[in-house]
Amino acid sequence: MRIVLLVAGWLAMALGLAGVFLPLLPTTPFLLLAAACFVRSSPRLHAKLMAHPRLGPFLEQWRRERSIPRAAKRRAYVLVVACFALSIALVDPAALKALLAGLGVGLLLFLRSLRTSP
Repeated sequence: MRIVLLVAGWLAMALGLAGVFLPLLPTTPFLLLAAACFVRSSPRLHAKLMAHPRLGPFLEQWRRERSIPRAAKRRAYVLVVACFALSIALVDPAALKALLAGLGVGLLLFLRSLRTSP
């Protein structure tokens, strides 16, 4: 099981890092998953991830308070609206536009449900 969690942690880490550069791929959930996998499979990798200067504070805040910073939430709102608006503008079938709009609204409602810290 340790090997499976280790592989899942690395895969989640890779997807999370790809999400930094790809606007429709979320970063935070994959990094949280990577941290959860590493804490059970490799304490050394978990400590390294938590000690990262850019990622560590967000992960620690989520672990401690189950909240995200207000600025990060604002950026997420803007990116979701921009990406889904562009996607809706680029697709042709009305059903696909409606599906994308529904997914976008669902994602915005999910983001709204997350606790926010100052």
